[in-house]
Amino acid sequence: MSESTSVLSFASIEDAIRVGTRGVIERLMEEELTARLDRARYARGGHGYRNGHRRRTLCTSVGTLELSVPRARIETLEGVKEYRPSLLPRNRTMSPRVITLIGTCYLCGVSTRKVRRALGMVLGGRGSRSAVSRSLKELAPEWEAWKARDLSKDGVVRLILDGFSVRCRVGNEVLRMSVLLAMGVLADGQKVLLAVHGMGGESKAAWKEVLEDLAGRGLECPALCMIDGSKGLRAALEEIWPNALVQRCTVHKERNLLGYIPGGLSAELAEDYRRMIYAPGAKAALKERARFLAKWRKKCPRVAASLEEAGAELFTFLRFPVEQWSGIRTTNAIENLNREFRRRAKVQGAQPGSEDVCMLFWALLSSGAITLSRVDGWKTFDIPIKEVKLAA
Repeated sequence: MSESTSVLSFASIEDAIRVGTRGVIERLMEEELTARLDRARYARGGHGYRNGHRRRTLCTSVGTLELSVPRARIETLEGVKEYRPSLLPRNRTMSPRVITLIGTCYLCGVSTRKVRRALGMVLGGRGSRSAVSRSLKELAPEWEAWKARDLSKDGVVRLILDGFSVRCRVGNEVLRMSVLLAMGVLADGQKVLLAVHGMGGESKAAWKEVLEDLAGRGLECPALCMIDGSKGLRAALEEIWPNALVQRCTVHKERNLLGYIPGGLSAELAEDYRRMIYAPGAKAALKERARFLAKWRKKCPRVAASLEEAGAELFTFLRFPVEQWSGIRTTNAIENLNREFRRRAKVQGAQPGSEDVCMLFWALLSSGAITLSRVDGWKTFDIPIKEVKLAA
C-alpha cells in the first residue's frame, strides 16, 4: 500500500464509521419491523404491511447520520398503528451521548454559541440554546432524586452554610436571586453538597426553610456550623439547632470591619486583624485580640464594637486542634464554589430560572466539572475540643 493510500484511508476513518453505524441502525430497524409484522419482506400473512421508507436525521457522537427509516402499519389489539422504531424515540434528533456532550460543554463554562462552534462537525449545525436546555432537562430526574435523598446515614459531622446572588430570567425580566447552599463535612474530611435552594433573599424565613429541609431528610444537629455572619441565618440556626457550635467566617468579618474606616487605614487594619486571626496558637490569638480592641477603640470605636459583636463565635476555631483551623475559620469552601459558578454564569449570561440555576449548580458537582476536596486536619477530628474564654 502506498503512502498516499494509507493517508487517505486514515483520513476517511470517521466517514467509514458513520457509514457502518448507519448500516447497523437501519438493519436493526428492519429486523425489528420484520419481528413486529411476523413475516419477512414480500411474504404473505403477518400482522400488517410495509409502507416504504422516510428520511430521518440523527445527530450522534460520530457525526450526523441520514437514516432510511422503514414505515409500516401494524395490526394490534387496539387497532392499526404506525410503526415507531424503538431505537429512535419520537421527536429525538440527538443521541443520549450527544445530549451529554452538549451538557458537559455547557457545565464546563462554554456558552451556547461556542458549543455550536466547537462541536459543529459533530452536531451538524445543532447545539443551540434549546439543545442545551434539552440536555439539562435530561438531568431533571436525577436532580429531583438528589433533592429528596436521605441524609441520616451520610455521617455529616460539620455544616458550612453560605449564599450568593446570581442573575436569572423570570418571565421577561432579568432579576437577582439568592442561592442558599449547605455543604457537609464527613468524618473522613470529605466535603459534600447537601442542598441548593433558590430564594428571594437571605432572611430568617429563607434560611429556616433550608435548615428544615435538611433536618426533615434526617440530618441531625452538626457538631459545628460554619456561617457567613448573616443575621437571618444565625436566627434560623438558633431556632432549628440551638445547641450547635457556631463559627463565624473570619473573612466576612474582616470585610465588615474594613467598611467602617477610610481607605488610608485599610492596610493597617487588615494587618492587625490578620495577626490576630492567624496567630500560631490560642493564647497568642487572644493576646492579639485584646491588643486589637485596645488600639481600635481609640482610632475607630465602631471597628471595636463590630469585633465584639461577633463575640466568641468568631474564635470558635481556637477550641480545635491547630491542624483544623484553616478549614474552620472561613466559609471559603463554599465561596470557591460560588466564584467558579459565577465564572461560568458570566460567560453564559442570565440563567433561565431559579430552579434551573440550582440544578445547574448541582450538575457542576455531580458531573465532575467542579470537585470537592477534604478539609485540612480531618485526621484530628476525634480529638476533644477545649474551652477558650475571651477577655471582656
